[in-house]
Amino acid sequence: MSKIDAKILVLDDDQGVLYTANMILKQHFQTVITEKDPAKLDFLLNQHEYDVIVLDMNFSYGLTGGKEGIKLLKRVLEKDPKAHVLMNTAYGDIDIAVEAMKEGAVDFLVKPWQKEKLLATVQAIYELSKSRKEVEELKSSQKILMKDQQKEFSDIISVSPAMKPIFHTIEKVAQTDANVLILGENGTGKELIAREIHNQSKRANENFIKVDLGAISSSLFESELFGHVKGAFTDAREDRPGRFELATNGTLFLDEIGNLSLPLQAKLLTALQFKQISRVGSNKVIPLNIRLVCATNMPLYEMVKHNEFRQDLLYRINTVEIKLPPLRERKEDIAPLAKHFLTVYAKKYQKEKMRLNETTLNKLLGYSWPGNVRELQHAIERAVIMANSPLLAPEDFLLKDDSVNTNQPESLNIEVMEKMAIQNAVRKAGGNLTQAAKELGFGRSTLYRKMTKYGL
Repeated sequence: MSKIDAKILVLDDDQGVLYTANMILKQHFQTVITEKDPAKLDFLLNQHEYDVIVLDMNFSYGLTGGKEGIKLLKRVLEKDPKAHVLMNTAYGDIDIAVEAMKEGAVDFLVKPWQKEKLLATVQAIYELSKSRKEVEELKSSQKILMKDQQKEFSDIISVSPAMKPIFHTIEKVAQTDANVLILGENGTGKELIAREIHNQSKRANENFIKVDLGAISSSLFESELFGHVKGAFTDAREDRPGRFELATNGTLFLDEIGNLSLPLQAKLLTALQFKQISRVGSNKVIPLNIRLVCATNMPLYEMVKHNEFRQDLLYRINTVEIKLPPLRERKEDIAPLAKHFLTVYAKKYQKEKMRLNETTLNKLLGYSWPGNVRELQHAIERAVIMANSPLLAPEDFLLKDDSVNTNQPESLNIEVMEKMAIQNAVRKAGGNLTQAAKELGFGRSTLYRKMTKYGL
């Protein structure tokens, strides 16, 4: 008979009770810890999270009132308000039982108890503990899922010939479980491509989980991706599944993977190689069944040459590679995208009669859109909000020509000047970031970080 994977703590001053309880419970539960000294309670609670705690009511010789047990019960619940405690006493005083239940005990057991009675009571409390944890975990998962599923636009809008090969690739790769790497500048729609791969796959009815690796600090990386158990670190107040777990049977989208440091790259690679993870603070192995899609605007191949990105990780994530063209290389999409965003924001801001005139559309078509589709989206939203007329005019769009970028900055703000210097250096180097970094006096990794910071 396989044992239940649970931790049971029995605290009692009677060595005989501890021996008997251990003998009975050890046959059915994976871990049973017994302790005679109540002074060690805090230490024991700091060591593990217990599914059931069996707690004696009286420890000092001659005392029968149960006050010691009530005091210890309160201490347990202060440390873990969700603890499931079974009070254990040789004195069947109903008043003590009522007080213990009012303070938060789950049940009350009177010694001497029969073997079957102890086992049945502990098993019932364990099942209650398990079901409550599952409910809490489900609530935690739902919070994350709801946040991840919130997206403003979900359809890919394109008539450009430059996008047709990408659509063909999506159709082919979606039906497989091959890992996909999506490359492209900021704002080109990498997440939309990832979602489309998921929507066309056999996993479409399962979760699509996004992780913005550029927004996760090194200290929270493992907790966010692999999850944690309660007490694993200072702020771990409850068990929490990681993004890998939430993506089980579905798709995990790792955005900005080029921002990962080498030590974090190694941890990610290990999880992908062995197809398993463990929550922080737990030794329990969780097998992985996910579809992995990664994206970045960073030059990964250049980074591999300079030992800034692991080659073995790159091989692991790019079974199929998709490179998105910038909006300036798919100008046929500017008009339909602009009209789509106009419809969305006109409805959002209750200005449904808004239109683009031909002169305005020509201005949008003549602009290079360094921020790509995202910049176009924001430009349309701003114009809808600020315009005084239902017909959007060229002056409703505050766009800067490329020629302006090569001149002196209008602002003397350090960050504005630095961003402009980086743009000019990259343009001068013809897109060669190594050469641009030398021109600026930066290291390559510093240039990558600053480009990410400024959305370049």
